[in-house]
Amino acid sequence: MTGGIITVAPTGAEVSKADFPPLPVTLDELVDTAVSCEEAGASIIHVHIRGEDALPTLDLGRLTDTVDALRSATDLVVQLSTGGAVTDPESDRLRVLDARPDMASCTMGTVNFGDAVFMNRWDFITELHKSMRDKGVVPEYEIFDLGHLTNLARLLDKHGLPHGGHVHVDFVLGVPGGASGDAPTVTAMADAVRRYLPEGTTFSATGIGRTTMPVMLTSVAAGGHLRVGMEDTTSFRRGEKVASNAQLAERAADALRLAGREVLDPEGTRKLLGIG
Repeated sequence: MTGGIITVAPTGAEVSKADFPPLPVTLDELVDTAVSCEEAGASIIHVHIRGEDALPTLDLGRLTDTVDALRSATDLVVQLSTGGAVTDPESDRLRVLDARPDMASCTMGTVNFGDAVFMNRWDFITELHKSMRDKGVVPEYEIFDLGHLTNLARLLDKHGLPHGGHVHVDFVLGVPGGASGDAPTVTAMADAVRRYLPEGTTFSATGIGRTTMPVMLTSVAAGGHLRVGMEDTTSFRRGEKVASNAQLAERAADALRLAGREVLDPEGTRKLLGIG
């Protein structure tokens, strides 16, 4: 097994600051979180931003300032979300790439998202894939259901490999409306990666809410990587709220080390994922 990547997703677009005060929503809070998570073992930060009202935004000026601030304060790979909130228009989601992150997410299909629908049309997916390649941004292909992996295989067959030549996916599991967050689902998706996608494709896995631990442990055992953070869970264990994103990154690092795997630093992560 290779060393393990830890991605931290500290904020997201769903959790309310009013309901969960530790959530980092200001730029200073996000930078402080990034620094502490890098110290805990994270090498990638998956970024959603909030406006002055603490609500999700895709404002390009704020995104650019965020990328610059994270690069100044850390060595983390900066990965922007092009998903935003489920209500964001495609034009705003595409414009995220103009902030020039190292990586960005590219969701590989439409999925029910609780009571809403996270829309990802085929033409939008292909435009996002091509725009990332043109702008030198490495994608992380977000997989909410098994069919999204065959959709990715179709994308690569028709439109070629991404910038950097390496394919990396993230299984986002346990979303109401998407694939289950359990061990059989992780192993089924890991098998589909090996069958349908280019040799050497890497995967990470994310478990939402109470699915965090089974998804994390199964991904580690299957040779995958990890994404953790307050975007995905606000509970550390039953009856105990998450104190910080660094707490979640530390637990992920402990899981990798327990399995005898090195925790990759940002330099090692860039090398593995083909980030220049």
